[in-house]
Amino acid sequence: MRQVFNLRRVCKPPGAAGPIPNRPRVANLSHMGQRGFTLLEMIVATLIMSIAVVGLLTGISGAARNAARVREYDRVVQLARLRMNDLLASPAVASGGDRFNPALTGGIDAGWQAQISPALAPPEGTPVQVGLDRVLLQVWWMSGTDRRTFTLEGFRERIYNPAGGGQ
Repeated sequence: MRQVFNLRRVCKPPGAAGPIPNRPRVANLSHMGQRGFTLLEMIVATLIMSIAVVGLLTGISGAARNAARVREYDRVVQLARLRMNDLLASPAVASGGDRFNPALTGGIDAGWQAQISPALAPPEGTPVQVGLDRVLLQVWWMSGTDRRTFTLEGFRERIYNPAGGGQ
């Protein structure tokens, strides 16, 4: 097989511009800055992303704490409604207090205190009259180390019968 050489390409006249044959080419450094990121740009981008992630995680943890607090409050409010219904439905129940069953509260330490007092009594000397009792129910629960409370108020009918022993 015969090899043909192009003499024009290999042998250039003196003073001709262009690359020298059989010599390694040097990379064109003018285009290097346009192809990637510098170390400083990467550090700034990482810093911005870390600030965004920290802010996002802070928001998520705050939302989880608020959800737990609302869940505790909702559970205690439901128990308070049940206790208030019991106190309003039964005129024989007097003032008192107790703790809620931990199985009902989901492990939260909680309790109640009720005060029952006459709000409207019938006039003296009438045979049978209906009066009103004021029921004041205070419910408390422990949220971490803080004791939280709220109060419910209601009224119940009571039949006063002086001849029958007061009721």
